[in-house]
Amino acid sequence: MELYSYWRSSAAYRVRIALAFKDMPADLQYVHLLKEGGQQRLPDYKTLNPSMLVPTLVDGDLTLNQSLAMLEYIELKQPQPNLLPADLKLAMKVRAITLDIACDIHPLNNLRVLQYLTGPLQLSEQQKLHWILHWLQQGFQALELRLVHEAGNCCFGNTVTWADVCLIPQIYNALRFGLDMSPYPTLSRVYQHCQTLPAFIAAAPEQQQDAQ
Repeated sequence: MELYSYWRSSAAYRVRIALAFKDMPADLQYVHLLKEGGQQRLPDYKTLNPSMLVPTLVDGDLTLNQSLAMLEYIELKQPQPNLLPADLKLAMKVRAITLDIACDIHPLNNLRVLQYLTGPLQLSEQQKLHWILHWLQQGFQALELRLVHEAGNCCFGNTVTWADVCLIPQIYNALRFGLDMSPYPTLSRVYQHCQTLPAFIAAAPEQQQDAQ
């Protein structure tokens, strides 16, 4: 199994956490999103993933884009230890939080969106930061309200799920951009706890060979 990854990509970070949590080996192939005009735009990688995004997962004759599809593939390929609860209603709650993060929050501060803001749209760096923080605040406010009565040390009780796998990379990004996390005590508690777990430590951006 190969995972095409970039150290700061929150989508790749999710998949690295899931693989580490299940102790599934994968050869990491590094795609630097800033070098050479963005290595994701080079012909060989564009052939592999026409969307020119990371991550890409290759397992034999299977090539997957989309980190959530990868999480599901990993879960089905190696069900234990599980990251998706067996209880149907709880599993759907986990999926909903996962989609809140991956579909509603993350895309608005994705690198290609930010490059478009400061490139063709000619926004200043300060205007770009205002954009980032505005959408992070809206997204995190909703997550805090949804999880305040669900979370223990993790998003749902004390058991790691896909929700945590997606939340921790998103908070990592938010902290990079200087978001004040004090209005989100539930999210902050989950973040601090997960930062102590081996799978999250191993998958952290600064632990990657391409970290710069």
